[in-house]
Amino acid sequence: MARFGLRAIKRGRCCIGAFGSDRAGATAVEFALIATPFFAIIVALIQTFLLFFAQSVLENTVRKSARQILTGQVQAQNVSLTPAASAAAFKQTVCTNANVLFSCSGLMVDVNVANNWSSADIGMPALTYDSNGKVNNSWQFNPGHAGDIVVVRVMYLWPMFFGPIAFNLANQPNGSRLIMASTAFQNEPANP
Repeated sequence: MARFGLRAIKRGRCCIGAFGSDRAGATAVEFALIATPFFAIIVALIQTFLLFFAQSVLENTVRKSARQILTGQVQAQNVSLTPAASAAAFKQTVCTNANVLFSCSGLMVDVNVANNWSSADIGMPALTYDSNGKVNNSWQFNPGHAGDIVVVRVMYLWPMFFGPIAFNLANQPNGSRLIMASTAFQNEPANP
């Protein structure tokens, strides 16, 4: 038993001496130096991809949802509803079209009638926040009538995780990025 223990000690000394003179560990050190920026770039690419993918899904959602206003389907369904119920029904339509990428409670839907094409506001709104960090802007819902110029804007606060190497795409004070899709169109003459 003692003989086995002595051999292990000698082998341990041998390994320690070999470790100090071995230069094969340089590869591990070099990898450690390169791995940090490499993985930081990978994380930044994934974050950017997810943001652009969310933007694309939101644009398709607005296109599908706005078509129902354009063709008069929303106006026909909302004849018997209150304005608040009409807005909630259209927001549910937007939510259904948004699939699984967005939470319904985070979608902000704004539907307005413009007097003419030059006054159609399709720009990014300035969000205001309450003391709890919640958006307190008031959004309108006016799908218009036949021949009206309608602007549909759907906004969402996309959560951003702090990126490596100071790569941060957040544009809101709460660390998220406001993404928006909008469309402007003239309602078809067949609207009620």
